[in-house]
Amino acid sequence: MASPTFLKQCYKYKAPLSKSLLLVPSAISILLTLLFQHYQKFFAYNLQAIKEDFQIWRLVCGRAICLDLKDTFCSSLLIYNFRIFERRYGSRKFSSFLLGAWMLSALFDLLLVEIAQYVFGITISSLPSGFLGPVFALFVPFYCSIPRVQVTQVLGHFSITNKTLVYILGLQLLTSGSYIWILALSGLISGICYNSSILKVHRILCVPSWVAKLFSWTLEPIFSSAEPTSEIRVGMGATVDIQRQQRMELLDRQIMMSQVAQMRRQRQQQGGMINWNRLFPPLRHRQNANYQDHRPSDQDTPPPTEVSEEQVARLMEMGFSRGDALEALRASNNDLNVATNFLLQH
Repeated sequence: MASPTFLKQCYKYKAPLSKSLLLVPSAISILLTLLFQHYQKFFAYNLQAIKEDFQIWRLVCGRAICLDLKDTFCSSLLIYNFRIFERRYGSRKFSSFLLGAWMLSALFDLLLVEIAQYVFGITISSLPSGFLGPVFALFVPFYCSIPRVQVTQVLGHFSITNKTLVYILGLQLLTSGSYIWILALSGLISGICYNSSILKVHRILCVPSWVAKLFSWTLEPIFSSAEPTSEIRVGMGATVDIQRQQRMELLDRQIMMSQVAQMRRQRQQQGGMINWNRLFPPLRHRQNANYQDHRPSDQDTPPPTEVSEEQVARLMEMGFSRGDALEALRASNNDLNVATNFLLQH
């Protein structure tokens, strides 16, 4: 079972990796655009040079720094919004996702370019530069794991949610270049592969613990900020969306910390066992009432839900025991996100 220390690390408030990805590439992009334009050729994502001249280093330089300030601005805003994943899951797991998506998207970039040339006859010699593949890959967990909360409605039919602004930024980034759709498609495919654990990508492409500790010692003191002890004060000039976003983040963090404290008390009282009677209490009461009226036969008893061993392994990697993972997946009808919430809350 996951310990409170593990859960506190999973909800890391400081998010040093997100801040470094927000500040460092943006600063380099601005310097290359304004002061060092003659060095931009070293950061161009030139596919022709990669395939014909074997300049493999362009796969690193060309996919790290944006040469268009519009792409820099949009990708920075998206990274700022996606920092919630580093706060929830920890810097190591977040960096592992970015590393896996970055490497997979490089492979899918080359494949999609070859497919476009073979099917449509389009010859693509270069693609937009920047850390765009992992940014588009983050839309996959954003769509799957972030709840959709309606904020308002426009004209009585079109709903505005807490996720609308992020999707608008993604659409703006998608329309900023001629061939950026290739980067978006490769990023989404790599995000699906990593998030759905196809071919065990999350086990192969992961950041070693010693590398995570090294960057924690170097990046965290530089980019970390003080953890708030009270509610954040919002200036009078701030918009309603900014105020709502800050209060939602604070509420989300307070709920997680209260769950940690509640789980610690339950471990002390129950000796590490989960009180599964708290799951679906109306269903349990209903079953008890039916049992008093008439005892169901063996033929009426539904068969147990088959549990995916892959999802059990993912829950065990998070620190939960196999028995608790099996019970949670069966109770949630094999839904990994619901099972994880059950284990955290009970």
